[in-house]
Amino acid sequence: MNKKRSFKTEGTGIKPGRKKSGRKQSARFDKTGSVKSKQADKIRLNKFIANTGLCSRREADIYIQKGLISVNGIKVLELGTKVNISDEVKFRGEKLLPEKKVYILMNKPKDVITTTDDPQGRKTVFSLIKTKINERIYPVGRLDRMSTGVLLLTNDGELTKKLTHPKFNKKKIYQVELDRELYKKDLEQIKSGIMLDDGLIKADAISYIDLEEKRNIGIEIHSGRNRILRRIFEHLGYKVIKLDRVYFAGLTKKGLTRGKWRHLTDKEISILKQGSYN
Repeated sequence: MNKKRSFKTEGTGIKPGRKKSGRKQSARFDKTGSVKSKQADKIRLNKFIANTGLCSRREADIYIQKGLISVNGIKVLELGTKVNISDEVKFRGEKLLPEKKVYILMNKPKDVITTTDDPQGRKTVFSLIKTKINERIYPVGRLDRMSTGVLLLTNDGELTKKLTHPKFNKKKIYQVELDRELYKKDLEQIKSGIMLDDGLIKADAISYIDLEEKRNIGIEIHSGRNRILRRIFEHLGYKVIKLDRVYFAGLTKKGLTRGKWRHLTDKEISILKQGSYN
């Protein structure tokens, strides 16, 4: 485990009380290849690399250990090394540039999966946009193959964590069509809680969309557990015919027909990051 290092004036040639220069200082390295930067605005090297779109953080750590990464001309081997955004980071001698952040809203169609690729050759959401987007993006949260509706795709890892981690409790609303009418007692049970194999689950809100057609249900839930809605209804003996996500963290599919997508506006991005939505 790497210990945090504090920078002292002793032995550095910097005299206590010396006025700091207004010039930007680049990172310094010791003999082990560890960064000794005096700038406060630093990030882990593996995060810097991942942000360029080259690979994931885990893969970046492997590249670092193999000696394939250099910072300001010096090979870096130590995991946990921190760098400044302004530092020159290279992979096998080629300079890495921070990747532009991309935020895409899609109205996901049916029979399309949300993985980056599929060994079975099934259609993915990325096949709908790959000719228009060069950045490496990924879906925020799950929508299974037969589900439709609001899907956010981005390369912003911090925002993804904020929107998907259970502790942030982000609102999601779905419209569900069942194979038969949902009994009132079952609706109340979903509201109060159902014990599944992986624990208790309950809806934040649930109601009939149309009292004359009780097969169509509106349900609000924040859980990100796999196939959770289908499992809830299957547990009670119902089959889900259609599952459509109509709301996710302040975003709706308004103006987007099935299979279409658009970039988020600056205002929408700001609202997502600030969490200032209902």
